[in-house]
Amino acid sequence: LGQPGLSDTIDKMSEDGDIASVMGFSGFGKKARTFDLEAIFEQTRRTAIERSQHVLEERQRALEQEEEGESSTSVQTSAPSQKQNPAPPPFKKPQSDSSGSSDSDSDSDLVGPPLPRQYSDEHMKQGDTGSDDDEEEDASDAEEDNPVRKIPDSHEITLQHGNKTVSALALDPSGARLVTGGYDYDVKFWDFAGMDQALQAFRSLQPCECHQIKSLQYSITGDVVLVASGNAQAKVLDRDGFNVMECIKGDQYIVDMVNTKGHTAMLNGGCWHPKIKEEFMTCSNDGTVRTWDVKSEKQHKSVFKPRSFQGKKVVPTCCTYSRDGKLIAAGCQDGTIQIWDRNLSVHTKFHCRQAHIPGSDTSCLAFSYDGKTLASRGGDDTLKMWDIRNFRQPVNAATGLTNYFAMTDCCFSPDDKLLITGTSVKKDEGNGKLAFFDRMSFEKVHEIEVTNASVIRCLWHPKLNQIMVGTGNGLAKVYYDPIKSHRGAMLCVVKSKRKDKHAEALTQDYIITPHALPMFREARQRSTRKQLEKDRLDPKKSHKPEPPVAGPGRGGRVAAHGGTLSSFIVKNIALDKTDDSNPRQAILRHAKEAAENPFWVAPAYKKTQPKPLFAEESDEDEEAEKEPEWKKRKI
Repeated sequence: LGQPGLSDTIDKMSEDGDIASVMGFSGFGKKARTFDLEAIFEQTRRTAIERSQHVLEERQRALEQEEEGESSTSVQTSAPSQKQNPAPPPFKKPQSDSSGSSDSDSDSDLVGPPLPRQYSDEHMKQGDTGSDDDEEEDASDAEEDNPVRKIPDSHEITLQHGNKTVSALALDPSGARLVTGGYDYDVKFWDFAGMDQALQAFRSLQPCECHQIKSLQYSITGDVVLVASGNAQAKVLDRDGFNVMECIKGDQYIVDMVNTKGHTAMLNGGCWHPKIKEEFMTCSNDGTVRTWDVKSEKQHKSVFKPRSFQGKKVVPTCCTYSRDGKLIAAGCQDGTIQIWDRNLSVHTKFHCRQAHIPGSDTSCLAFSYDGKTLASRGGDDTLKMWDIRNFRQPVNAATGLTNYFAMTDCCFSPDDKLLITGTSVKKDEGNGKLAFFDRMSFEKVHEIEVTNASVIRCLWHPKLNQIMVGTGNGLAKVYYDPIKSHRGAMLCVVKSKRKDKHAEALTQDYIITPHALPMFREARQRSTRKQLEKDRLDPKKSHKPEPPVAGPGRGGRVAAHGGTLSSFIVKNIALDKTDDSNPRQAILRHAKEAAENPFWVAPAYKKTQPKPLFAEESDEDEEAEKEPEWKKRKI
């Protein structure tokens, strides 16, 4: 620092460095630093080993101090636990860094701090039972995947609709109310939240008079119910059963059903649109499928006409929407299934001509929740499943499912893994069953014997996870599981029956002599004349005769003859003037007087011909009499 020349040189070099850094070429001519990665890694590894060894030694010292303070009994009980859960082995300390054996030993050493003892003990215990837990988890997963265990059939309640077939069932989207309809023309409303163990409907009505109920369905909002019955006019009711709308009836004398405003024959079914809350659809025996709007009841929206292979009219027996509402499907009496695009009503989008046996009523069509599969329940005792993307042949088919009713249902489970339907039986020939089929293999995986009558309607509500069944003997059964199901029938089974309210009779004290009281005591008669005047005015006491009937007769009494204009005409104008007297006797009555006092003819012949001369009979007259009648001259 004392040399002035050296300081000047350093200042000059610093100034040159600053200028070079400012100009951007300060790094020219320098070499990049080189790093020995192996050396750095080796140094890091050794540091970690030393630290972990130091920590392990401190822990061993702490454990030794604790063991010294414990009693001998505690030491003996802790010995087997240490054998079962041994501590992790201590780390080996390398002998020398320069020797080759140290490298090989260090490679096998554990890097990083050791695990805590509690964690290591728990890990060893879990290692022994790990295989058992895996097996239990696999078994539980297999049970959860089994769709049969998801069927809620452990409990049931029975709703008595009537004595005749329950032909229609419907649940609102929330699952709060159930509607049933049957062959007895009745529609009954059941409220699960308002019912008790008596299980009584809160409303019963006959919306279609003397027509059987074919189908019932709630709209997507649950505020109205569609009723399709045996007449040609569908009705829409509100949640309490009051009429909201009635479809118009078409002109039955028009040949082309497109040109009339409504159905002209009996309805076979109806359903709501799954997306549009005001639109619904009906099918009828007039050979048409019509869509309607609740706001315009005077005319339908569109008409779909199913046709046979020869182009003739066929009767649709059931109809349904797809899950997205873009397709309309109908099953017909000739065994065909025809599907239209909702916006194109002329030509079918999909059709299968030989879906079921011709002449059998296809009772139900149901789309799966994914919208790719269609299930059909036929009157030929079959249940078939179809893929919309390949609609020529069924994917699977089940036979031997007896079907005697034109409204036997089929539906999918909420998880789309099962397909259910009911079977029919004749009277006293067995029990009706509810059959469950696996969707993939189409094997019958479960079966419920419902009652000694046919099982017709069935539905599986996705929110409640409960199954409703309508039978042929007037019962509506609800199957549920207290663990798997929610609300619905579980709300009413826990309520006890209400006690009958006996009418309270208002009892009064007996009065032996009631006329002794002042209020019932009659005043004495002061004058007989006044009493006679009152009796005279009373028609009963005076025995007044009944006055003659004026006008037409009434009360069993006939009016007097001639009291009306028609009777007056009959009496005076339209008289019967038939004369039964003999005209010959009437003329001979004047013969004696005419002979004694002739006035007209006799005086003229008195002088010229006093004696009358008559013509003699000739042969011509005899021949004329012998002639046949048709030759005789008509006078």
